[in-house]
Amino acid sequence: MAINKKNSKKTKILTEKDRLKVEIAKELGLWEQIEREGWDSLSNAACGRIGGIMSKRLRQTRKEKA
Repeated sequence: MAINKKNSKKTKILTEKDRLKVEIAKELGLWEQIEREGWDSLSNAACGRIGGIMSKRLRQTRKEKA
């Protein structure tokens, strides 16, 4: 019997950036799609939106710490 690779998820320790990425995906309403179909199912525009917001927030936190 073949094992479906998509459903066999390994438990991964999330980094701070991973948590931020998931938080932004939830805010944009993309999390349900990601849970169903995986990160590969996102369009380039959606990935760019998440990455842009991540960069902005990371810059803000660096600025606040300085």
